[in-house]
Amino acid sequence: MKRAERLIALSEMLRRSGARGISAERLAREFAVSVRTVKRDLDSLENSGAPLWSRPGPGGGYGMASGASLPPVTLSPAQAVALMAAVSAAADAPYADLAAAGVQKILDVLDPRTRARADELARRVWVNAPALSSRATKSALEEAMAEQRVVRIRHTSKAGSTTVRDVEPVLFASTNGQWYLVGWCRMREAIRWFTVSRIEQATVTKTACSGHTISEVGEPPANAKPVHGLDE
Repeated sequence: MKRAERLIALSEMLRRSGARGISAERLAREFAVSVRTVKRDLDSLENSGAPLWSRPGPGGGYGMASGASLPPVTLSPAQAVALMAAVSAAADAPYADLAAAGVQKILDVLDPRTRARADELARRVWVNAPALSSRATKSALEEAMAEQRVVRIRHTSKAGSTTVRDVEPVLFASTNGQWYLVGWCRMREAIRWFTVSRIEQATVTKTACSGHTISEVGEPPANAKPVHGLDE
């Protein structure tokens, strides 16, 4: 790992350690460098404006000041491409357009040299973009979920039966390469899973959801989890 990349990873690890902090010895083991190198890196972070704190003695260590403003994070070219690849490969995911816009904002503030290297590396990463639902349909589903309003959908089942239903959105779920809208179907009076790619039309109504919860969906598969932060 190059030093610039190590400094980025080091600052992220310190941030995640919270009030506990983390010892220089553990940081050295984590990055396979000497304690002396770690302390030199910590000095560099502090000199760059990172709000570091240190606690001497047994049980002591280093951490990032809680609630303090961090200096702008500089991505490595590989990290920038990782973001681009993740968003490109999940173009059918909920709020993917917003994610793409967020990644673009990050790319726009990269220094020219890093951006050029990221662009070069990005040309070496190909993705097979899935067929997408219409933008209008996706936007309606996303708005209904975020605002917790009933959405009226036109949905065609796998068997070819088309129905129009009012659904109270509860969650989006991805399994076996497909995205689903999971919600309370007012027609069936039960929780139902609707394949997003089979929803031909969606309209957000002015009716607020009545309060159906995620617990009504049941237990998620063992390998499924909510989209929390990476340190969850």
